[in-house]
Amino acid sequence: MNTQVHNAIATEPPVWFITGCSTGFGLELARQAIDHGYRTVVTSRNPAALEGFGAIDNVLVLTLDVTRQDQVVAAVKAAQDRFGGIDVLVNNAGIGYFAAIEEGEEAQVRKMFDVNVFGLTRMIQAVLPDMRKRRRGCIVNLSSLAGIRGMSALGQYCATKFAVEGLSEALRQEVAELGLQVMVVEPSGFRTDWAGRSANESKHQIDDYIATAGNVRRQIRASSGQQPGDPVRAVNALIDAVVSGHPPDHLLLGNDAFDGAMTKVHELRTEFAAGEAVARAADFPQPAHATALGAGV
Repeated sequence: MNTQVHNAIATEPPVWFITGCSTGFGLELARQAIDHGYRTVVTSRNPAALEGFGAIDNVLVLTLDVTRQDQVVAAVKAAQDRFGGIDVLVNNAGIGYFAAIEEGEEAQVRKMFDVNVFGLTRMIQAVLPDMRKRRRGCIVNLSSLAGIRGMSALGQYCATKFAVEGLSEALRQEVAELGLQVMVVEPSGFRTDWAGRSANESKHQIDDYIATAGNVRRQIRASSGQQPGDPVRAVNALIDAVVSGHPPDHLLLGNDAFDGAMTKVHELRTEFAAGEAVARAADFPQPAHATALGAGV
């Protein structure tokens, strides 16, 4: 295990609390955290899926649906009672939903927001009091390339991940002086179950969107199990970033994530620069004497 562990995760071995461990990144992260010798809290809405972890030393398997406040409070308390505190919270639990914006069903969209945004927020609010008291801790929020750039057929999903990005940025500013760290992870396509059974799609699909949202939806479904991203390498990079003691604010994972994010940065820079004169002209004009003082006259 990397011995250069920052004060933010100074417990030895550190305690990792991971949500959504039944499949995908969560399952692989649980495996690697345990292999590193970390004390690990492994959670799922269906703990039967984690049956093999229960007999391992220093592993706590818990039932946790992040949409239920009572289970969030109980799980965090159980982890703190067992291990004395939580050093790393990984908010991995999340679901997808494929629909053009007009096709989106409100009940499905609300369900996704409850998991991806409000569930993540519940977890953060539950662990922060003890992290603040101990003045150490690292919060890892799983976002997506879809949290950086909008994508057809994923509009409402993108909205949840854009929310995670904004929340993480604000949280980082609030807790940095308390010795706490916040890292947001932005993967592109990886061979998890996200594009398979884990994501629902709108039942009513509109012909006018077949060439846009419909085409993207088909491509995503067809790519399931064949995405270029390797979850093992991704999780290894995530763990390395945390235990380095200086995790980046943003951890892009995958060639598509890096290229897509850089393209978005370029697009924003170009568009913003083109609108600079309009943006600056929207303020009240500065008084003439203020302009002169600013020029050193």
